[in-house]
Amino acid sequence: MHQIQSNLIEIQNKIKKKINESSLDKYDPKIIAVSKTFSEQEILPLLNFGHHNFGENKVQEAVQKWKNLKKKYDHVRLHMLGKLQTNKVKNAVEIFDYIHSLDNLKLANKLAKQIHEKNKQIKIFIQINLGGEKQKSGIDPSNLEVFYKNCLDLKLNIIGTMCIPPDNQNPKPFFKEMLNLNNKFNLPEISMGMTNDFLEAVEFKSTYLRIGTGIFGKRSI
Repeated sequence: MHQIQSNLIEIQNKIKKKINESSLDKYDPKIIAVSKTFSEQEILPLLNFGHHNFGENKVQEAVQKWKNLKKKYDHVRLHMLGKLQTNKVKNAVEIFDYIHSLDNLKLANKLAKQIHEKNKQIKIFIQINLGGEKQKSGIDPSNLEVFYKNCLDLKLNIIGTMCIPPDNQNPKPFFKEMLNLNNKFNLPEISMGMTNDFLEAVEFKSTYLRIGTGIFGKRSI
């Protein structure tokens, strides 16, 4: 078995163990294999293994890498994880199935226009800036209610929220706040947890775990 496949299985087993320990019934989070900067050749072991969810940070890289791969592997669901610039929305709507980084009204308007014009079914997460960090994108939690209503008015398919907790802090209080926000708005999905904190995210019922290094190894870029 290829090492990348072994890494994925190891992570799946850790998640199952944590779910059992935490007595989380009827909970089965999905793993997004974050394939940004990795080549088609490095992704193929997971594609051939039947893995469904992959994540990219840049639209141009995603189009170059996945345009043909998605035709060949039609089970793939591609997730846009990085900051999405409004001038890249048209291409993003063509290649991605999920967008995790909706963080402003201008972007929401542009997405709505392209999604409706192309009659696409794209599932969207609102990115929340829980730590109030200036270097990170995201909606302030206090503005979420108004922003969410604006998105519904635009007929965007908002399925949940996404966050990246502050570095070098215990992520659990932030994950707990995310779970509370999602419950407040009855949103079914939460995108949180990466290689360093995915087990903590499982404790707070994250439904999409964004794991790159833990599966593919260290990036050279």
